[in-house]
Amino acid sequence: MSEGWARAALAAYRAAGTLAYPVVGSYVGWRATRGKEERERARRRERYGFASRPRPESGPLIWVHAASIGETAAVTPLVREIAAERIPIVMTTQTVTSAAIVNERLSNCVVHQYVPLDLKPSVARFLEHWQPDLAIVAESEIWPMTMMELQRRRIPQVLVNARLSDRSFRRWRAVPSLAEALMENFAQITAQSEVDGERFHMLGARAVNVVGNLKADTQPPPLDRAEYDALAASIGHARPTWAAISTHAGEEAIAADVHQKLLEKRPRLLTIIVPRHVERGDEIEKMLTGKGLSVARRSRGELPDPTTDVLLGDTVGEMGLYLRLTEIAFVGRSLASQGGQNPLEAAMLKTAILSGRYVQNFRDIYQRLIKDGGARIVQDTEQLAAQVDLLLFQTVTRHQMADAAFASVEEMRGALSRTMQALDPFLQPLRLAGGIDRRRDANPK
Repeated sequence: MSEGWARAALAAYRAAGTLAYPVVGSYVGWRATRGKEERERARRRERYGFASRPRPESGPLIWVHAASIGETAAVTPLVREIAAERIPIVMTTQTVTSAAIVNERLSNCVVHQYVPLDLKPSVARFLEHWQPDLAIVAESEIWPMTMMELQRRRIPQVLVNARLSDRSFRRWRAVPSLAEALMENFAQITAQSEVDGERFHMLGARAVNVVGNLKADTQPPPLDRAEYDALAASIGHARPTWAAISTHAGEEAIAADVHQKLLEKRPRLLTIIVPRHVERGDEIEKMLTGKGLSVARRSRGELPDPTTDVLLGDTVGEMGLYLRLTEIAFVGRSLASQGGQNPLEAAMLKTAILSGRYVQNFRDIYQRLIKDGGARIVQDTEQLAAQVDLLLFQTVTRHQMADAAFASVEEMRGALSRTMQALDPFLQPLRLAGGIDRRRDANPK
């Protein structure tokens, strides 16, 4: 495919977006009824580029974008590092749940907005208001109109903690001239792994550094001690527990089947299920009760009693609570769905990790965890049940796995400092424009 074809494809994308703009409101409204967009009109208008907050006082400003919870958690330490430079930041997310994470963890150092739809009027309106001097995007967010508008305004674009899944790479490889036309807009890419770095190079990216995964430099998920004490007391110290976390459709049923298989041997067993999408809580509860299991739902403030089979963790931002209630965690999107979910939070909290084999989005992390003995792969429900049973019984093995997982994370750390080094050429002009002398601030009298 030629360069001319790529230009034609991008022009067609721009034209299609312009035609769709007048009617996209009904789609956003429909998403709001399902809890996927803000119900408050002023905040929903942010998706069209209408700012709900004023721009910070004149001077440099950085736009940081992280689509959902995983990306937001990954870039949180990076955002704090940049904010320490006293350069104002507007941070956008796409989901309501990730917005809640920003509000909880970063409200003291960023202005939050929802990311504008990738349509020319929305993006242009957003950029006209905020006038960023640098755009930092997390992981794999590649939006053609946004990238073209940033390029037109000569605003440097940096992709951090970058990764390309097997499927995404295949799709971009099928349109090489289009991929190159977009990738060449990135002034810098910091990739999670050698594989990711090579893939970006092959698609036409110019400046790529492999720095590691920022998720390894995050802090363990937080905990409300009072809430933990109440739940732990209701469960009881001696009761056997295991968790299925970040589960996708079909995996909650697998966890329920594992629970039922183990009940005869372990009649006091408590299974904790934490779905990746909490809005599926009603659906999951119906499935569990249909299997004859008793359920306590965290979203209703229910505490498990001795007869409870499943604690359903259908809340946002409480992974630290659920993981501290167990020493065994199956990480979802790996048996009934594909791609995997981030196992690092479980590893940070010294948890023995189990997973299905479909973990390609976190391949490097799992390879390290498995090599070090911190994680095990299961093929199906039978193997998952067998491994949970074994780890419940063999305390020494469980603790060895948990310690190995924790050690793996400690060895993976360092991506944050390497990312900041890669960003330094872009940050230094903003420090100077803002009157910030980094050396003076680092050594106050």
